[in-house]
Amino acid sequence: MNDEAIRPEPQPPRAAPKVVRRRNWLPSLIWLIPIVAALVGVFLVARILMDRGPEIVLTFKTAEGLEANKTAVKYKDVQIGTVQSIRLASDRSHVRVLVQLKKEASAFTAQDTRFWVVRPRLDTSGISGLGTLLSGAYIGADAGTSEETAGEFTGLETPPIVTRDASGRQFLLKARDIGSLDIGSPVYFRRVKVGQVAAYELDGDGRGVTLRVFVNAPYDKFVGINTRFWHASGFDVDLNASGLKVRTQSLVTVLLGGIAFQSPDDLNGPVAQENTAFALATDETAAMKEPDGPSRTMLLYFNQSLRGLSPGAPVDFRGVVIGEVKSIGVEFDRAEREFKMPVVVQIYPDRLRRQGSDRTREGQLSQLERWRFLVGKGLRAQLRTGNLLTGQVYVAIDFFPDAKPVVLDIERTPLELPTAPNSLDELQSQVSDIARKINKVPFEEISADLRRALASLNKTLATSEQLVKSIQNDVTPEMAAAMKDVRRTLNSAEKTIADDSPLQQDLRQTLQEVTRAAGSLRVLTDYLERHPESLIRGKPEDKQK
Repeated sequence: MNDEAIRPEPQPPRAAPKVVRRRNWLPSLIWLIPIVAALVGVFLVARILMDRGPEIVLTFKTAEGLEANKTAVKYKDVQIGTVQSIRLASDRSHVRVLVQLKKEASAFTAQDTRFWVVRPRLDTSGISGLGTLLSGAYIGADAGTSEETAGEFTGLETPPIVTRDASGRQFLLKARDIGSLDIGSPVYFRRVKVGQVAAYELDGDGRGVTLRVFVNAPYDKFVGINTRFWHASGFDVDLNASGLKVRTQSLVTVLLGGIAFQSPDDLNGPVAQENTAFALATDETAAMKEPDGPSRTMLLYFNQSLRGLSPGAPVDFRGVVIGEVKSIGVEFDRAEREFKMPVVVQIYPDRLRRQGSDRTREGQLSQLERWRFLVGKGLRAQLRTGNLLTGQVYVAIDFFPDAKPVVLDIERTPLELPTAPNSLDELQSQVSDIARKINKVPFEEISADLRRALASLNKTLATSEQLVKSIQNDVTPEMAAAMKDVRRTLNSAEKTIADDSPLQQDLRQTLQEVTRAAGSLRVLTDYLERHPESLIRGKPEDKQK
């Protein structure tokens, strides 16, 4: 085989291929994803910025229970914000909490808005915040009404008792002291809880306390301008002729205290406006009593011990309390060289004139002249024992017609009312007089006479003894013989009236005969009653014979 046989035939030259470039869409699809993501992110950021509300700073004494980016701010259990950060103040006296509010919560930047931390609490108003045991603490809010806004607020350490959305009215109560009351103490009307104590503060002059109470609607309409408030704490014990009575509003008031109110005679006056001030009485009796009117201070001088008398003791006029003791003391009278016991009392004369005006001659006199007239009639003050067990003493004012005349000095201030010793002092004086009289008795002479009388009596007794012996020797034998005769007589009488004696048998037969005669006489009487003609004609049987 030769080389020409296997040599391939030459091919004609081919034309160069034409290269056509395809359009590449792959890079545009890859960049579309980040672009869309960027757009979504911008939309979300814009939405967050649009929904984002203002930032505020809250200050608390402690950050207990608060966590950044977790603790919520709630109003009526609806979240209106979140705690962003918690920092300690530069002076280390409090913490500063940055809160991011939602856009719809921008109204909570009002200047009078209140914030507090909700934790589990146990106080006079009860147990609160139990839900935070599982969910954790949160910040509560109470929307304000002020038109001015603020960026920083001082948080409350305790939740407010009354929020601004509560329906009702607040009232002010003036008292000498707070007693057992506290924030949250209940307010009762006819033993129904209708409100609570919202706040209290000491008066500026330090002489009393002002309490702010909140009465819920619709019970606030029962608070009129004539309503009386009083302490309802503990027990109200009344011991009188009907027995022992114990009253209390509820068990809560016994433990935690409370306030009650009511109108006199259940006659409510016009409804009281909000923030109307009332006086807070110590008890129901003091609250419901009639107004005392003007008082008069009087001075009493006693020449006796004041043991058992204390400031606040009643001044009594025949069972009606017309005043009280203000102070007691001791005073040395240089002129008389003796000690006197001054007692200052405060009397309310209007308590004796509540039944109407006095149109008598005495009623037309001035008050000082009336006191002078009454003193001229024997009006005196006297100490009397009010309780035998405790030894308490009170001042009684009464008329003593036998008292020594006294002219009242109406120019003196305070007015000095004359006094009279009490019955115990009079008894002591009588005992002293009796003792003096007993001391005057000549006991020695009486004892000598008594000795002589006893000696004479001894002689008489000796003579009597001799007489008895003589009688025994002379009279006794005769009496013995007489007794024997009497015994024999009695024996004979006994034999005569014995059952088997002849006299008894004869008497028995005689009685039987008398009985038979009486029977025959009864038969004859019956026959004559039936046949009265037989007295003339005789018996028919006799005629036949």
